[in-house]
Amino acid sequence: METGTAREGDRRRQLAEAATDHVLEHGLIGLSLRPLAAALGTSDRMLLYHFSGKDDLVATVLHTSNERSIGLLRTLPPTSSVREAVVALWEASTQGQLERCQRLYVEAAALGLLGKEPYASVVGQSNQAWLRALADLLVGAGCSPGLAPRAANLLDAAMMGLQLDLPLDRGTAALDQSVSDLADAVAAIAASGD
Repeated sequence: METGTAREGDRRRQLAEAATDHVLEHGLIGLSLRPLAAALGTSDRMLLYHFSGKDDLVATVLHTSNERSIGLLRTLPPTSSVREAVVALWEASTQGQLERCQRLYVEAAALGLLGKEPYASVVGQSNQAWLRALADLLVGAGCSPGLAPRAANLLDAAMMGLQLDLPLDRGTAALDQSVSDLADAVAAIAASGD
């Protein structure tokens, strides 16, 4: 028999997933509880029942989006080289669910950069989990575990910059060259030896 607490936890998770879908579609800027609740088919009072406030809801959405990003990262097909892994990750990051999750992360990171909470705290936590997943991806492609964190840091920082420019540069030769250069740089780190 399911307890009330378990049902409430399930409902919270359902609302978190639905809110994440909504935010991935509409963004964080201007997010308000009443319109969000209406879009989810509930009331703002019910959202506040399941989340301690807007900050808790936003933090949960950001964590949920990051969990989705990591899940998608882990489903990328194996590659035979670090260079191929970087290119495959970029391709996956510029379409579908992973692109939306990455755009949300960039939006939250920008708000966190301004010191706004819960963005600053959640982005830091999310980034650590994402970096571990990136390092795992690179190790799976042949990078040594000792070099993987260094390579993942470069990959993450450069990809975030490329994500910021993506709306302006999508499909350009300059963007393609930047991705190729990034893949070469990450592969060079992986090949440098411990």
